[in-house]
Amino acid sequence: MRTWCRCPSRRSRRPVIRSLDHLVITARDVAATIRFYVDFMGMEEVTFGPDPGTSRKALRFGNQKINLHQAGAEFEPKADVPTPGSADLCFLTDMPVAEVTARAAECGVEIIEGPGERTGAVGTLLSVYCRDPDGNLIEISNAV
Repeated sequence: MRTWCRCPSRRSRRPVIRSLDHLVITARDVAATIRFYVDFMGMEEVTFGPDPGTSRKALRFGNQKINLHQAGAEFEPKADVPTPGSADLCFLTDMPVAEVTARAAECGVEIIEGPGERTGAVGTLLSVYCRDPDGNLIEISNAV
């Protein structure tokens, strides 16, 4: 069993986390994942690599990005159990949820729940839910 934290005191200096830079989604089909997030969600596809000849894919939105790992060929370091379809993500948009729902219908994306009010990090959200190609739960929300 792992020991996660042996901090000597809660009063000692701790880092203050101010934002999230990126997260990783493990995908069965990276190309299908890119199409969903670019065509439906409006994200930007980016290619990067730490070494010449290494090509990694990500999705950029605002000041954040989602790095994509191909299931079975993940980049190191990686999660202990990288699993397609295990994420539950909430995205904020300025587009009214009714327009998001209409856009989903145009793109063939099924809204599985909503609209409905939910509790966000800093207040109430009006949200709809769908799934990406791997089955990750995607919440798209407006601040209320």
